[in-house]
Formats: sequence, structure tokens, C-alpha cells
Amino acid sequence: MKRAGPSLQSRFQIAILSGLALVLLMMALLWFRQQRSQQEAIEIARQNMHTLLTEQMRLTGEAQARQLADALANPLYYFDLDAIGVLARSALRAPDVDYVLVYDVRGRVLHDGSGDIAAYGQPMDDPLAAELVTANGPHTHLSDGLLDVSQPITIGDERLGGVRIGYSTAAVARAEAEALSTLREQFNAVNQRSMRWLLLMFAGLTVLALLGATLVQRWLVRPIRLLGEAARRIEAGDFSAPVPESTRSDELGDLVRAFGRMRDSVARHDRDIRRVAYSDALTGLSNRLAFREILEQRLRETQGTSAQLALLFADLDDFKRINDTLGHEAGDEVLVQVAGRIEQAVASVEGIEAVVARFGGDEFVILLQMLQIDAEAGIRGKAIQLAEALVTALSQPLLLHGRQVLLGGSVGVAIFPDDASSASMLLKNGDIAMYQAKVAGKNCYRFYSRAMDQAVERRVRMEQELRGAVQRDELSLAYQPIYRTQDRVLVGAEALLRWDHPEYGAVAPSVFVDVAEQSGLIEEIGRMALQAACMEAATWSVPANADEAPFVSVNVSARQLRSGDLLQQVAAALDNSGLAPERLHLELTETAVLSDEAYITELLSKLRKLGVRVWLDDFGTGYSSLSHLRRVPVDGLKIDRSFITDLLRDPDDLALTSAIIAMAHSMGVVVVAEGVERQSQYQLLRERGCDLVQGYWLGHPLEPQAFHDLLR
Repeated sequence: MKRAGPSLQSRFQIAILSGLALVLLMMALLWFRQQRSQQEAIEIARQNMHTLLTEQMRLTGEAQARQLADALANPLYYFDLDAIGVLARSALRAPDVDYVLVYDVRGRVLHDGSGDIAAYGQPMDDPLAAELVTANGPHTHLSDGLLDVSQPITIGDERLGGVRIGYSTAAVARAEAEALSTLREQFNAVNQRSMRWLLLMFAGLTVLALLGATLVQRWLVRPIRLLGEAARRIEAGDFSAPVPESTRSDELGDLVRAFGRMRDSVARHDRDIRRVAYSDALTGLSNRLAFREILEQRLRETQGTSAQLALLFADLDDFKRINDTLGHEAGDEVLVQVAGRIEQAVASVEGIEAVVARFGGDEFVILLQMLQIDAEAGIRGKAIQLAEALVTALSQPLLLHGRQVLLGGSVGVAIFPDDASSASMLLKNGDIAMYQAKVAGKNCYRFYSRAMDQAVERRVRMEQELRGAVQRDELSLAYQPIYRTQDRVLVGAEALLRWDHPEYGAVAPSVFVDVAEQSGLIEEIGRMALQAACMEAATWSVPANADEAPFVSVNVSARQLRSGDLLQQVAAALDNSGLAPERLHLELTETAVLSDEAYITELLSKLRKLGVRVWLDDFGTGYSSLSHLRRVPVDGLKIDRSFITDLLRDPDDLALTSAIIAMAHSMGVVVVAEGVERQSQYQLLRERGCDLVQGYWLGHPLEPQAFHDLLR
């Protein structure tokens, strides 16, 4: 005989006790984790505070050393030790200053702020001395408890010596300790409140557990014993076995009656499982697997008949921008709305049977079949109706979190059996047609044709064509005017690369620049564009209503930044053209800058020493933050055109644009708005204090001669 196990009641009691023990353990772990998090937060705060205070002390020390060096220039030139001593002693009396040393060009001490100048004439023998004597600019060194700041003393190009100031970091340590002490007190107060709430929650759970045990014994354990026998018979496969009847109207009564419907539910569950496996969880449409099976089945059914099928491959335009800027949850909401619009578009076309599926991401596929033969319209005519309906529906604004979002969609159409003889080929050709719709400018539809295969091959050949484009003199520059917002004076132009291919015609920069980036040709093309832009800008005259000749801004790719010789390229372009360095502006994307911030910061500092201005392009679309402007030396930033486009109808874009302008100005950074296509946008940017503007309302990109005419 099978040995009887523990009763349901005892198991339930054990489960309650185990649950309470588990809850207690989890609360203890939560408390422990909270303590660890507090320590980590305090440590992070300490590190950030130490860095901030040290940096502040360094900047203050450099400013004081620079000021003292300027004041010592004349006394040191005339070797006026009395005047030098007065200045040195004054600096020595400043807070936190440990020592002041004034030395000559050979590193010998001339004054240390003392009365007898015991170290006079003696060479500085510390490890930093040799480096400080030859330093051409300020030099800072932080060691244990001491910050050493030095500044050369010069008159004109003549070096007279230098000055060193040593600062004690004790004050920084005291400020750091006081702040951390306050932070710990605040954390402790929060911990005490958290502990009280945890204890209160545990007490409540204990009371609820005891009450539940009592109710389970009375209302659940006994009725379940009766259900057990019926369940064992059903488990044995006897679905015809009678289920005990119950007159109870609660959940347990429903459970008893549910046993009688179990046989029917098995078939229903099978259908449900199949639906889950063959549908898209987000939109409820068919998924790739289900669509492929349906497509294969329809193709088999049409074999040997005159019936035709149409496959429409739809892809959203610029959907990645939604995920990157608004997040993936917003992207999911967009996909749900788009799925609804696609189904509405399908329903608007009469006389068809359609299967709509989502292949993943922002790709949607529609299989179209006519319900009856229509010689006048045909499957191609119905596909055109549906494609036009899809383009119209997807181009309408989407309402997302209270704001309107414009996307659009590109649709490719392939017909079976005209364009393909198999499911794989039909899907491939529909995808190619959709890609051609994107190449054609997006937000449109294209039917597959044999020529599209050639277009794909052309793209592969484009890299080869691009390699000889420079020698064939096919690449050129156009110049889009940039105006000063306040008085609409022409102050510069952005150099834009153009490719006039003898076979393809004008190739869009978004196409060939991408090929150049991937192949590495952008380094050679960028170097030639920089040289050509400088040569052209050197010939520009001063406009009648301007004070100086306009500048030229040139885009620099990420590969050019990483090439290692950009500084030499810029210097060579300036030397060869004779262009003044301040008239050359380099535009960098924020993504390229942040890829290696330390290296880029050093490179930009060297470029700015040449006199070249540096702008941050497409600001606001990626990882931009004003903290980067503090770390990365740039002279200006260009607000991305996506914010300017919705400036009049989107309060969020207006607020963000205004905030960027205000905070950039507070940091001494010039703000440029691109994509200004309406007078109202220009006026609004002028009111907000934007420095420079460019866009089609102000002027289209011009050939070099046309730009010369504009200057005149």
C-alpha cells in the first residue's frame, strides 16, 4: 500500500512558515543591499566631490599664478627684488598658500617671499624643476597634500623666468569630509524610516498568513479532498467520469464545474497555443513563421492556375530615430499604431483577401489575393490601390505621448509569378523593391523590376566608381549660406560634397558618403574637400553689409578624426590656400567626438591653437549633453534640423531649443540652427537669441560661382 504523505493542511502550514521565513530573508537581503548601495553612493559622491574640488582649486591656482606672473614681468625685467618681494609676500599670505618661488630662466630662485631670501640664487632641485623651466605654459602637479602651480614669466617673446605657488589641499579635505558627514547623516535617517516600514510590512504579512491558514482549513482543505478523487480519474484518462456536483457559487464551486468542461478546453488550449506560436506578441498580427507557411500554401494552391498574388513589403522611414530619441517603449507604441493603420488601409481596398504580418522591427508584409478575377483592375491594380493607401496612412502624423511624430513608410511590391517563382524569391524581390523606394526619397512605393537587381549590383560597384571619382573630376563642393540671425548678414557658408556621376547623375550624399565611410575612402575625399573649401574661401570677398570675409565650415567624418593626421591636413590646407585660420570651421558629429573623448579633446585643443573654430554638428540627436561641452573644447554647436522642423507646433522642441541656446551662451558657445525653412522659424530663433541660421528659406546650396555672385 502506498504510504500516505503529509496532509494538505500541514503542507499549507509549512508553506506559510516557509514563506514568512523567505520574506524575512528577502527583507534582510534588501536591507543589506541598501546598506551596500549607501556605501557605494557615498563613495561615488566622495570621488566626484574630490574631483570637483580639486579641479576648482587647480583653476583658481592657475588664475592666481597667471595674475602673479603678469604682475612680476616688469619687476623681473628690471631685476627689482624689492618689488618682486612685495608681490611674492602678498601671494604667500593668500589662503592655503604654502610657498611662493620666483625663479629665473635657469631655474635659480630669485625670491621665496621671505625676508632674508635664504634660497636666493640656489637652483630648484625638486623633480619638477627641469620640466617647469622649459614649460611654455601653465603647469600643474598634484601630490599628497600639495598642489604645485607654475606659470612662465614673459615679456613679448622673451622668457624672463617663472613663478611657482604651492597650495595645501587640507581645506579641500576638510570640505570633503564635512559634506560626506552630512550625506551619511541623511542616509542614516532614510535607513531608519525604511527599517520601520519593513518591520511594519512583515508584521502585517504575519497576521495575514495566520488568518489565511484558518480560512483555508475551513473553506478549502475539505472540499479539495473530494475533488482529488475526481482529478485522479481524469488523470487516468477517464474524461467521461462524472464530476462531483457543487452548489457553491464561489471560486471552488467554479473549479468543480470546470472539471466537466476539461475535455473541451483541451482542444481550445491547443488552438490558443498555436495562436501564440504564430502571432506577433506586440501587434497581434501574424509573425514571420505563420506568414511563411501561409505564403507557401497559397503558392501551392495557385500552381498551374492563372491566379496571381501580390506581396507588399512595407518599412517605416527613420524609425530608428524614435527608438534612439524617445526609447523602445515609444517605438513599440508606434508599431502598434502603425499595425492598426495598415489593417485599416487593407480594409479600404475592396475585392481582396489579405494576410498582414510583422516580420520584426519595423518591417510589415502583406500578401494580397483577389477574391474574384477582375480583368479591369487585376492584381497589379489592387496592389497599387493598397500601396497608395499604405503610403498615405503611414505619412499621417502619429500622436505619441501628447506630441505629433512624422515618419512615413516605404513600400515595395512584387507579383507572383511574374517576379518570382518561389516564396524566398518573392520575399527577396519585395525587399529589393522596398529598398528602391527608400533610395527614391522614401514615403513612396515601387514595383519590383529586373532593373532593381542591377541597381543593387550598381551599389556594389559604387565603391569602385567612387575610387576614381576624384581623378574623373566628378566630386565638387556646393556652399550653403549661413547668416547672422540678428541682422541677417551673410557671415559664412557650409561646404557640402556633391557627386555628379556620368551614369547615375547626381548621387545623394547620404548614399555615397555612407559607401565612402564603410570603404575608408572618406579619408581621401575629406582631405581633398578640406583643401578645395579652403582654396575657394580664400577668394571670397567681403559682403557689402559685412565687416569681414565669410568663413567656410567643413564636415569632418569620424574616420578622419581617428586617422591621426587631421591636424597636419588642416595646417597644410591653410598654408596652401592662405586662408586665415579663424575663417575655417570644422563640423564634427557628437558621436564621433564621444567615441574617444580624451583623444578628441587633445586633438581639438591643438586645432583651436591653430586658430581654427570647432563646431559640434547635429546637437541633440544622440548622446549630447552640455556636460560634454564643458569637457570638449568647441566654439559652437548646430541644433539638429529635427528640432527646428517642429519648432512652431511642438512646445517641447521649442523649450529644448531655447534651453540649448541659453545654456550654450552661458558657456560662451555659439549656436547655429540648421534647417530653417520658414520665416516664422527664423523670427522665433531670432527672438530666442540664436546666433547663426541656415536653411532653404535663407538660401539653397550654391555652386562656387553662384556663391561669388551672392557675395557681390
